[in-house]
Amino acid sequence: MGGPQVQEPGGSGSTGSPRSEPVTGPDLEPDPCAEQAHVDSLRTVHAELVGLEGLLCGGRHPVSGAGGGIARAARQVHLPAWQRVTRGENRWPVAAVIVIAIGLQLALPDQLVLQSRWLLPGLELALLVALVIASPSRLERESTVLRAGSLALAGLLSLANAWSAALLVLGLVSGSLGQDAGPLLATGAAIWLTNIIAFAVWYWEFDRGGPVARALARRSLPDFQFVQMQSPDLAHPDWEPGFVDYLYLSFTNATAFSPTDTMPLTRWAKLTMLAQSLVSLITVALVVARAVNILK
Repeated sequence: MGGPQVQEPGGSGSTGSPRSEPVTGPDLEPDPCAEQAHVDSLRTVHAELVGLEGLLCGGRHPVSGAGGGIARAARQVHLPAWQRVTRGENRWPVAAVIVIAIGLQLALPDQLVLQSRWLLPGLELALLVALVIASPSRLERESTVLRAGSLALAGLLSLANAWSAALLVLGLVSGSLGQDAGPLLATGAAIWLTNIIAFAVWYWEFDRGGPVARALARRSLPDFQFVQMQSPDLAHPDWEPGFVDYLYLSFTNATAFSPTDTMPLTRWAKLTMLAQSLVSLITVALVVARAVNILK
């Protein structure tokens, strides 16, 4: 009872709890069998995912077969089509609409054309044929020459139509044009429709750098926000804006004199839509007012 206290090994001589010693033993050693079972489970899951990928992608393996890593390939698969690399747009829709615009220019009276009736329409047609020969189907090849030719074609369309619209407005204001309501309405409609096509080409050429830059996903931020971008769940997974979308944008802007369901996001887009609305408003207002006055 009063004898000497026994000091615990490694202790301080107190009667408190002994110091904990690290426990070692065979229980903490890794189990090779458990590790192998875990690896086998992961391989089984990977094989099932690869099979599911093949079923969803029609036999292709864009994720597991990508050399750049699974995470990057997965982002590529799940991105909307307008944000990733896709096939180039077909040239023929825009070529067909430009041919219609050339035909509308040739239908204008002699008082509203620049010098020769065939001068600007002939240059436009020659440029269009050259572009089609150089890139007949898909717009996928980056070329400074082709880009310059496309912009020059859009510029000629706008120049010819602006010249005709200005002469029409001056003729209506001075009273030298517009004696008959029928020809006046037909002329005004031709200029108005050509204006829609010309601005549609500009929107198509400049949104996110143009059709080739869009196909190659060179820019991520759009200049126009379409409905499908706002509600991707309501759009086809492979949807991306094409020339028909820009033609619809131009038509609604020319009729409503303001954006409708597609919003301009950049300053150049807003200013271009403003210019189109102004030209359309002046043309429609003057032509319709003059035609109504003649009919009275």
